[in-house]
Amino acid sequence: MAFFTLLRKNFSNFAPTNLLHRMFIVLKLLGSLALLMFGMKAMSEALQKMAGPQLRHALGAMTTNRFTGLLTGTVVTASVQSSTATTVMTVSFVNAGLLTLAQAISVIMGANIGTTLTAWIMALGASFDISSVVYPAFFIGIILIYMKKRRYVGDFLFGLAFLLLGLTTLKATGNDMDLGHNPAVTAFFASFDPNAFSTTIIFLLLGGVMTFCVQSSAAVMAITMLLCSTGAMPIYQGIALVLGENIGTTVTSNLAALSANTQARRAALAHMFFNIFGVIWILFVFHWFIDFVIWLVDYVGTSMGKDMANMNSNEKLNFVLAAFHSCFNVINASILIWFIPQIEKFVCWVIKPKKLDEEEDFRLHFITAGFMKTPELSVLEAQKEIQSFSERMQRMFGMVQELLNESSSDTGKKKGEKGGEDFNKLFSRIEKYEGISDNMEIEIAKYLDQVSDAHLSDDTKAKIRAMLREISELESIGDACYNIARTISRKYQGKQDHFTDKQYDHLHQMMLLTDNALTQMNQLMTGRKESYDVNRTFNIENEINNFRAQLKSQNIIDVNNHEYTYAVGTIYMDIINECEKLADYVVNVVEARMGIRQR
Repeated sequence: MAFFTLLRKNFSNFAPTNLLHRMFIVLKLLGSLALLMFGMKAMSEALQKMAGPQLRHALGAMTTNRFTGLLTGTVVTASVQSSTATTVMTVSFVNAGLLTLAQAISVIMGANIGTTLTAWIMALGASFDISSVVYPAFFIGIILIYMKKRRYVGDFLFGLAFLLLGLTTLKATGNDMDLGHNPAVTAFFASFDPNAFSTTIIFLLLGGVMTFCVQSSAAVMAITMLLCSTGAMPIYQGIALVLGENIGTTVTSNLAALSANTQARRAALAHMFFNIFGVIWILFVFHWFIDFVIWLVDYVGTSMGKDMANMNSNEKLNFVLAAFHSCFNVINASILIWFIPQIEKFVCWVIKPKKLDEEEDFRLHFITAGFMKTPELSVLEAQKEIQSFSERMQRMFGMVQELLNESSSDTGKKKGEKGGEDFNKLFSRIEKYEGISDNMEIEIAKYLDQVSDAHLSDDTKAKIRAMLREISELESIGDACYNIARTISRKYQGKQDHFTDKQYDHLHQMMLLTDNALTQMNQLMTGRKESYDVNRTFNIENEINNFRAQLKSQNIIDVNNHEYTYAVGTIYMDIINECEKLADYVVNVVEARMGIRQR
């Protein structure tokens, strides 16, 4: 931002017409940066829509060790052009237990390497005339967007065209500004000794602050290339800005992770540790390393038939910046990959789990405001949250079973105070869970509503509709559990007679069947639906329906035979009927997950 401050200070030296012209040029510069950032975002989202499920599967399957994790992170990030997207997927898999934190750290290291492809795209775009490619890409893109089967390819071409247009405009604006011959700008950079360690630190911090402010490492890289290619800024100071950009982007992710769960914060800290460690060791060999990269660019260019020595020296600096970015991250990853277990221990030591009973505290585990980046990834986060919701509802039903056992014990009645206290405490927990289920339904629905506002694929829209149905039915399961608990409490607190041993046996049998239905539901929610046999759920539902009909008939006979009072029989059948309703809700969840229309 010091660059723009300098221009503003020098506006007073020009006539009004010249001043307006310079203001227009600065606005043109900002607009070209906006085009570049929008193009990167659109291109990344289109790539994720085209290959999101396959990339997520690859991320989960190809991280058997630290080396495959590093390679996977590199390939996935280079494919979707977003290290943030890779980090989000990685963290969600850690939370789901599909990846260990150590594997996630290796993937994040790979993501740092993969994201350097962006710098190469910018270097190529700024060094060659690509204006002839932009408008055909727009034309082909708009045609493909209106073709249903090819619209994501069209979105990608549009994003790529915007990116290239932004680079072309940025290059032209840099030439118009003629920064290399602007006395104020050149004097500013000349005031810093390029060989001084303090200069490197100043520009490193400046790069970090700029990245944090604009929330885009690509934009800072573009500004750096503009300043270096116009001859305004020496290469040493430009590379210091690139190092600062590496740290600035990790500050952003760590701030975003503050509201996330423990594993997300640990992954973000590991990302920061990776880049800070790299910056520390590179500072010891800073000038030597840059000289090596310059030599490497010349050598590779000569090997490819390019006379880099006779090429515009300022334009060559774009390739030097890109090469430095890649070499820095590759070498840093090559060093730290051997110390992943130690990094894991370090981040676990720094970030301790929150000392809260998470089962008693309403908190979404996977959905976090700081990590909602793209619709396709947001749907993945919501799916994980619904899995957690489903497991929580089965735990709630387990408490209901425990409540029934507590009420059947004579200890509570005899000891009074202690037994009654345990019963009331358990009932209060169930009551709290019912409130949690209501809140989870509302929060997940709000999140899905925000996601649905974006441009989504047809498959994703269908997933969102199914998930909205799932959370509605899961909340109904929570209501059914609470209704059963209230009925048991009313019986326990009242003056009605105890259930007979036969009634207790039947209740336990019915609850066991219901719990089996919940177990089958959670196996589906946490597994792959392609391998799930839905007939297992339907068979349990039929068994529950038949058992309920049998108990209903038997209840009438037992009341007529005066085995227990009509009031006890009514409470008994209320619990049985509520279990049968709960099983129906389970079937509805399974049907929604499997894509079966509601019966």
